[in-house]
Amino acid sequence: MHDVIPTILGSDRLLLAVSFACFAVAGATNTILDATSLTLGATALAIAGVYGVALYAKRVSRRTLAQLSLSLWVAFLAISGLHAIGLETVAAAVPGNPETLVLSLTAITWGTLLIASSTTVFLGFREYGAPAGTEATEEQVLEGDTSDYSTR
Repeated sequence: MHDVIPTILGSDRLLLAVSFACFAVAGATNTILDATSLTLGATALAIAGVYGVALYAKRVSRRTLAQLSLSLWVAFLAISGLHAIGLETVAAAVPGNPETLVLSLTAITWGTLLIASSTTVFLGFREYGAPAGTEATEEQVLEGDTSDYSTR
């Protein structure tokens, strides 16, 4: 009999997709509107996106998070190449409404940048941060005092 609980592979990808959507909408909203209330709404969406990435990062392995982070940075660099050409030029070359295409490319750019940054930050927390529930070094030394002085 097995003691392992079966899990579905890729079951946490919905969190990542929702986070990306929050980041994309927040980025697009910030670029087209200057109203303070909408900026606050976009900030709330970005915070929700960070929370989703945090939940995802907590559920996956460090290796998976590192591969995801690298992949997202490569995707961001590829999308940034379109900005070097010019979003209007790219939108003119593709059939459809140019304003909609420019807004979509801007949203994808912001979404990719913010999710790549978030996964990198959470990877850094996992790599360099102390795991939850551990005591500070000073507390460990005081509790496990192994000095040369005898207490007899």
